[in-house]
Amino acid sequence: MTHALRTKTALAALAGISVVGTLAGCSAASADAAGSGSGTSGGTTTATSNAAYKDGTYSAPGTYVSPGGQEDIKVTLTLSKNIITAMKVVTVKADPTARAYEQQFEGGIAGVTVGKNINSLNIGVVAGSSLTSLGFNQALATIKANAKS
Repeated sequence: MTHALRTKTALAALAGISVVGTLAGCSAASADAAGSGSGTSGGTTTATSNAAYKDGTYSAPGTYVSPGGQEDIKVTLTLSKNIITAMKVVTVKADPTARAYEQQFEGGIAGVTVGKNINSLNIGVVAGSSLTSLGFNQALATIKANAKS
């Protein structure tokens, strides 16, 4: 085999390995983002905290940055023995594109949070909205701090 042919064969083999590795990495990330990866269920990631929170209704703002700029949401939830019994997210300020995603998020968030222990929540993609969860998780952290027993 000539030197040029061996070089081309080696490069082709390396390129194949790179593509396979890249595709495998994408598959795992896609599965986690879709809520079917390890430790993920319906947009939530299981946390290990056993903190206790006071029963009541709590609200907090959350912000995140979209391609259109800073977006603001308000999260209101009701807790009973660390279980979320009611959940509402409303848009405070959003550009038109972000508003559509936030409305999808607002329509799907109760389904993945109500009936769940607040300690187990870390919301990812909900109803096709991936950035709104950043503001939601920020608001959730504030609510947890305010509701600590």
